[in-house]
Amino acid sequence: MKAESDRDRIHVRELELSAHIGVPDEERATPQRLTVTMTLWPTESFAAMGDELGNTVNYAAVCREVKDLVAARKDKLIETLAEVIAQRLLQVFPLRRVEIELRKFILPDVKHVAVSLAREQPEAK
Repeated sequence: MKAESDRDRIHVRELELSAHIGVPDEERATPQRLTVTMTLWPTESFAAMGDELGNTVNYAAVCREVKDLVAARKDKLIETLAEVIAQRLLQVFPLRRVEIELRKFILPDVKHVAVSLAREQPEAK
């Protein structure tokens, strides 16, 4: 059976982002709408948090961090941006694992294009 901390996670669904992204320079010239969905596994189980904000992952701070990070970048690929988001979240917040789905609304006959990935903290040696 899985430990509580393996099952406990926080979901942030479809955070709206504005990004300068795209392969051609002219596509990156104007901000585009993206959304990101994030699943976050805190380092502590929910039971161990004691109803204290300081013991959990502040999802409002996560959203601010992601918005600020994306606004400061000019990537060509959403794959690159998804990787950067995952690595930043693992560096800044007390997380064991993150899953990211990044959506781009660029093709006229397609609802969206998305990439997804999962990253974990490296094992301590």
